[in-house]
Amino acid sequence: MTDPIDELIREIAAKHGIAVSRDDPILILQTINTRLLQDSAKAQQIMLDQYKEELEALALRWGNDARDKAERILNASLVASKGAMAKVMQEGAREAAASVRGEVDAALGRVAGAMRDARRVGALNVVASCIACLAAAVALWATVH
Repeated sequence: MTDPIDELIREIAAKHGIAVSRDDPILILQTINTRLLQDSAKAQQIMLDQYKEELEALALRWGNDARDKAERILNASLVASKGAMAKVMQEGAREAAASVRGEVDAALGRVAGAMRDARRVGALNVVASCIACLAAAVALWATVH
């Protein structure tokens, strides 16, 4: 494993043609720079982790809110559909009752007409019987006298 400072000394020598020793003050700046970069990377990672936790909490809250709203909408639509179904069923029952009532009234009208006709026939039979009895009585009286 190579030391980063040795790598930096070799890179400076290769690019700039200058020999730098390990105790050169310029390397202090490199060490400080490296340390600052590491500290900054750690701080950024901590902030990213916090941001990620906040986003996850927000997503969870939004998901719960969306689920709650969906449940309220679903419940409201169920109540509305139950009301609509009850209304349709009542209207259907009224229409069926009216239809049955109309059929019964029509059947009763036909029966009433048939009963009137039967009464007329019965009355005519009584009249015919009375006439037949009267004719028989007249025939009996004529034969007896």
